[in-house]
Amino acid sequence: MEIIISNSSGKPIYEQITLQIKSLIMSGELPPGEPLPSIRLLAKELRISVITTKRAYEELEREGFITTIVGKGSYVSENNTELVREEQLRNIEENIENAVDYARQGGITLKELHEILDMVYKEE
Repeated sequence: MEIIISNSSGKPIYEQITLQIKSLIMSGELPPGEPLPSIRLLAKELRISVITTKRAYEELEREGFITTIVGKGSYVSENNTELVREEQLRNIEENIENAVDYARQGGITLKELHEILDMVYKEE
């Protein structure tokens, strides 16, 4: 699992970790049941505070993406398929809202927007 921390990002480090782990889970790169590095190990690898890593893991657990078993570690949640789908739908909706705003600003019709969406969706 590779996590990249950016000091120039406007986002707090714990949030960067949270977003990247969510992304790995949503893409299937981290499948259900997969163990995550311990909080201490991840903090050491990223050269950050254990408190920061702990906060990221707590956030992921609160949102249902991971499960922590005392004395055993943290794992990708088994029951996260619906959470992953909801997160993906939320991200899609947010991006579509941005696209619609740009379309309106540019005078693009709904029909043209549908055509663009169809074209982009069919590309692979």
